[in-house]
Amino acid sequence: MMLSTIDIALRGATVALLLVLAASLFRGFGTVLAGRLAAAFALGSAAHAVTASIGATGPISATHAPLIAVSTGNVVVFWLFTRALFDESFKLRWWHGLVWVAVAAFSFVNCMWLAPASGVRLSIIAVNLLALGFIALAIAQTITSWSADLVEGRRRVRVFIVSAAAIYGGLNALLQISMAGGGEAAIANAVNSAALAAVAAAISIAMMRVDGADLFPAAPEVGVEAAAEVESSAADRKLIDALMRLMGDERIYRHDNISIGALATKLGIPEYRLRRLINRRLGYRNFNVFLNEHRIAEAKAALADPSQAEVPVITIAMDAGFQSLGPFNRAFKATTGVTPTEYRRLKASMA
Repeated sequence: MMLSTIDIALRGATVALLLVLAASLFRGFGTVLAGRLAAAFALGSAAHAVTASIGATGPISATHAPLIAVSTGNVVVFWLFTRALFDESFKLRWWHGLVWVAVAAFSFVNCMWLAPASGVRLSIIAVNLLALGFIALAIAQTITSWSADLVEGRRRVRVFIVSAAAIYGGLNALLQISMAGGGEAAIANAVNSAALAAVAAAISIAMMRVDGADLFPAAPEVGVEAAAEVESSAADRKLIDALMRLMGDERIYRHDNISIGALATKLGIPEYRLRRLINRRLGYRNFNVFLNEHRIAEAKAALADPSQAEVPVITIAMDAGFQSLGPFNRAFKATTGVTPTEYRRLKASMA
């Protein structure tokens, strides 16, 4: 009875905290995709806090199943949240919504019909393996994208938020799988509720330690000096000139897998100093945006050049440093508002 009371109290506190967090995120950052997804993730986590049950064996009611479906679909929201958090150019597509609907629908069908027909254990294992898959995608997104973030404070907070949520989600899924259909698990449920409450509190505290406008920024204005920054020192000016020579004369952005670490080594300075230089002196928040601006500028010149009218678009993209046509097309349209082919046609008609 004592463990059951503790479990209920922890769940109630967690739900209250997550609902307040969701409301705060919607109110403060509802116009930013990452902010909206963070709020949606908090709401889905609240549904998880209500419905999470380790070792459950009994039938699920029709009123409980929708909440479980929302909780399961939250792993898709978590994956999309990490995409938006680390890639400021990320946009939701129609098929992202379909993925969420498919996962939530599978969870609902699983609760109502598959579990009673095929057994609780198999159903729980299937749902949690699906959750582990999306958590793995979110972790992969974090690993591949976090180094491009040029704002030191938010880099650490972002990684903490994703890591804490992923560790809890992964451990919860493994615990669900290992104890699926195992009957009473009061201790496991109490520990799980305590862990979720701790993670929700830790993430809330971490978010209060960084400027929300940095954590969930609107589309940044790049390529201009940050007006609020102190005037650049002579040493910084010299480094900026050297950096611009690397970008303009050597076209180092063309190199395969150019990283901020490799660029710092080329300049002979620590990586943290180059991050600060590009962020504070040039006004960029993301290293990939900085590189892509130079790549797009080269591509625009090539597409407008009549002597290169027969050169395939993919060749121009690869020459400029893009690894494939898809990312080039998306980056080009985000910058110019038209596709590379449309841009070439427009320039040809103006000649």
